[in-house]
Amino acid sequence: MPKLKDIIGQDLIKKQITESIERDRVSGGYILTGEKGAGKEFIASVFAQMLVCDDFHGDACGECHSCKQAEAHTHPDIKYVIHEKPNSISVNEVREQICDDQAQNALLKSLEEAPDYVVIMLLASNITMMLPTVRSRCITWELKPVPEKVLKDYLMKELEVPDYRADVAIAFAQGNLGKARDMAASDDFSAMQAAAQSVVKNAREDSIADMIALVRSLAEYKVDAGEFLDMITVWYRDVLIFKATGETDSLVYKDDLSIIRKVARRSSYEGIEEVLGAITKAKERLRANVTFEVAMELLFAVIQENG
Repeated sequence: MPKLKDIIGQDLIKKQITESIERDRVSGGYILTGEKGAGKEFIASVFAQMLVCDDFHGDACGECHSCKQAEAHTHPDIKYVIHEKPNSISVNEVREQICDDQAQNALLKSLEEAPDYVVIMLLASNITMMLPTVRSRCITWELKPVPEKVLKDYLMKELEVPDYRADVAIAFAQGNLGKARDMAASDDFSAMQAAAQSVVKNAREDSIADMIALVRSLAEYKVDAGEFLDMITVWYRDVLIFKATGETDSLVYKDDLSIIRKVARRSSYEGIEEVLGAITKAKERLRANVTFEVAMELLFAVIQENG
């Protein structure tokens, strides 16, 4: 049963939810904004359950009839826009409509004329796509990156993820709880991590064709090329940190310390920065529909020269 206490991080939003209900100051419209995986849907569901709970005392009781209906998504007073049932609106249609001015003006009319008992919650990954008139009539709650310590406690204690794997997932997720959770538990993540380490460890020995083939082999795991590049970024940031400080406590790839030490010794600061810049450029090229082979060839040439 999802409850307020189950929201990881986001302490300010939890406080605002509790105070709005306890002080009877629930607004007619809310916007929950944050990147995909940040937890918008979960928070909205928790808030909705708290609003309909028959025995609310600082949190949904989880035991009353309304709470059980809310958990099962069968409560008559909680309506979701979903795409799982036949004849319902599709995800693409939702995206098209929410970005369309005409549809947003219709939504604006609903916000302006909603009865007192109606609460509308809008979930947005990019709030700038919403009309200012819609935003002005809603209270906006922005999900913040979850602190690393909180993420690590959650992964290790709640999901029993090993320490090293948790560290890698956290560094890669950049405060996104959903991304950290999915990565830490995914077999695809392990394959991507192994391939990324192979590329950076063997950059001087392998040919560019070999490295491209290795990344291509990840296709069976449905690994996103951008995520793979982010993983390489984490490794080279470790190299940069070690070269600058000589310390190991903050390194993610502690198991690669001997290789990190070797690369840090032979590479200049400018060379490492050039690699990090080349990774960013590779992601930009992929987004601009440059072919995979060309983007990777240009990147791996820089890695071979400086890595």
